[in-house]
Amino acid sequence: MTGMNAAEFTLEALETPALTKAHLADLLFEQIGLNKRESKDMVEAFFELVANSLIEGTDVKISGFGNFQIRVKAPRPGRNPRTGEAIPIGERRVATFHASAKLKEQIHGSIDPNGAAEVEWSLGAE
Repeated sequence: MTGMNAAEFTLEALETPALTKAHLADLLFEQIGLNKRESKDMVEAFFELVANSLIEGTDVKISGFGNFQIRVKAPRPGRNPRTGEAIPIGERRVATFHASAKLKEQIHGSIDPNGAAEVEWSLGAE
């Protein structure tokens, strides 16, 4: 990784329909040169930091990607869909994600008329 200002990851075809933590660790191993243990630990540490920040009530803002926030939803009346019985739904905290304008632009611009999409991610200084 010496002398590298930014690394670009291109995810053209994933084996699963979702990008997983294991796949992220593999990308760090293959494209950055970290060993497998370091890659896995880095991915785990990142998500643990994000989760702990949200649990503590701290917003997580990732420039060029988006914001994760905790929102308190007010109590409301609900119903059991099977029986139709009214059930109160209590106040609860939920995590929300709002994509940045840059990410929205990249997603919109990556749509291929043939249905294929390519996503590029940059790490480091731009």
